[in-house]
Amino acid sequence: MRPAAAALLLAALAGCAGMRPGAEQVLDADQVIGEAIAAARAPAPEQKAALSRAQEAFVSSKGALERLRLGALLTLLPPPARDDARAAELLDPLSDASRPGIGRYAALLSAEVAERRRLARELERAARESDRLAKDRERADKERDKREEGLRQQLEALRSIERGILEREDRMRRKQR
Repeated sequence: MRPAAAALLLAALAGCAGMRPGAEQVLDADQVIGEAIAAARAPAPEQKAALSRAQEAFVSSKGALERLRLGALLTLLPPPARDDARAAELLDPLSDASRPGIGRYAALLSAEVAERRRLARELERAARESDRLAKDRERADKERDKREEGLRQQLEALRSIERGILEREDRMRRKQR
């Protein structure tokens, strides 16, 4: 009974696609995104194989669907397979949030890539700021240490002078006796 239900569902979807122009493209784009999500959840060898197949399909066809497939994988796969720069290069020409299917999915993925790039720049800026603050703190610590050493030397000099005065006074008292 299940194969019959699946065939019926497929026939119904095909009928709906025939009634609404562009529906097939939307379904194809949805399938591509589903495959990319499944690949992102798969073990690393399967991820590499999916990425390799998508690259081969893109090289041979360069169609919008293959461009979306490869861009989606490059966006959704975890590092080291992820390549935001290449994904943006592939997805930006397709990105059109007003166009159902490929355009909207590409716009969504492009937004994800742009956000990750923004966060990476922000993280890099924060790291530089942290390094600068650490260097400033180190410099301030060195200056403080120099001041402390100078004050210690002055204190020691004052103690030495005080000892000299006390010794002189003690000698003078002894002479007076």
